[in-house]
Amino acid sequence: MNRVAIVTGGTRGIGRAICDQLTADGFTVVANYAGNDEAARHCEETSGIKCYKWDVGDHAATMDGCARVAEEVGPIDIVVNNAGITRDGTLHKMSFDDWNDVMRINLGGCFNMSKACFPGMRERKWGRIVNIGSINGQAGQYGQVNYAAAKSGIHGFTKALAQEGARFGVTVNAIAPGYIDTDMVAAVPENVLEKIVAGIPVGRLGQAHEIARGVSFLCSEDAGFVTGSTMSINGGQHMY
Repeated sequence: MNRVAIVTGGTRGIGRAICDQLTADGFTVVANYAGNDEAARHCEETSGIKCYKWDVGDHAATMDGCARVAEEVGPIDIVVNNAGITRDGTLHKMSFDDWNDVMRINLGGCFNMSKACFPGMRERKWGRIVNIGSINGQAGQYGQVNYAAAKSGIHGFTKALAQEGARFGVTVNAIAPGYIDTDMVAAVPENVLEKIVAGIPVGRLGQAHEIARGVSFLCSEDAGFVTGSTMSINGGQHMY
């Protein structure tokens, strides 16, 4: 059976690696993105993956976007909630907009995408939702009260929705990546990054394809008995 998967934030970094992996697994994959048209064009040209533009933090836009994907590509069987942003700063300096934007996109995007796709999965008696959390949602991180709160919320969201989907053949799981070699991590000052790597037992940053392989398993038929779980892929940095 040809199943349709959508990956939010799917044109770059971890999201792009997930798209490529799920395509290799035989799924029909589409990528959602919010603003980088150049990256979306490159994704389409190099992979053939169709890219759809909308802000997952916008409820109406997400409902409309998922409906369009279902009409043009097919019913959505797999959702990977990967889209996320950072607006780092200590609470003393953090504005409400910095807080609200991260919560709206990182956590609100999970709600919006699930709200759009979960009913169809229930009806068809099969579905996979994989939410990308973070090591910093498990352990916390200085200067990231917004990001840590949103990612921690994703882990709780995952456990609650898993209980709703289980009897309908819909699994809901999360992956909590550690520090992965992406553009977001590359923006960290070199001296800070050196300290981060020094705290990772395996002695290196993770690679995007390593996260993608975890997603691949959770989306497979073999993972039908796995739901409500969080898979930590962090090089041993935080053993939760």
